[in-house]
Amino acid sequence: MKKLLCSLLMLLPLSALAAPTVELATNKGLITIELDAARAPKSVDNFVAYVKAGHYNGTVFHRIIDGFMIQGGGFAIKDGELAQKPTRSPIANEADNGLKNVIGSIAMARTNDPNSATSQFFINLVNNEFLDYRSKTPQGWGYAVFGKVTAGMDVVNRISKARTAMIGGMQDVPIEPVVITKATYKP
Repeated sequence: MKKLLCSLLMLLPLSALAAPTVELATNKGLITIELDAARAPKSVDNFVAYVKAGHYNGTVFHRIIDGFMIQGGGFAIKDGELAQKPTRSPIANEADNGLKNVIGSIAMARTNDPNSATSQFFINLVNNEFLDYRSKTPQGWGYAVFGKVTAGMDVVNRISKARTAMIGGMQDVPIEPVVITKATYKP
């Protein structure tokens, strides 16, 4: 039976074996992200766990730098202020997986500690080679890419044009909130 199943799978076109995706419905439009679980299993498992838990619903893209990236997944608006959401424990950095921080790729955001990524992510607006893995040193670790935008890059680019300001002690915060209204996992 196992051999038969394997034989049948080999007859399917590659498009039929699509990777899992996540749809981010935002107040600016829909963004579809294809996940690369084969090359970034810990990052994908982490991201999907947050999606399935509803963590991203109601969060905002809180850091937008046109010509660089848009970042979200960690803050919601509460009483008109940015409020950080609680997270699970950090995950190991998988930036050495061969995936690059190119236009449309999605990567885990982190602090200066290479292994500090939790729920925050960013979508690259340009090729950001300086964020790629170079070595397992504090300066070389890079940022773990775990997927790519496959639809809605026009939405991402529209978001990147949002006017920003210093709000609540944070730079590059959109003046008009860009909200992820719902994140949906599509296996």
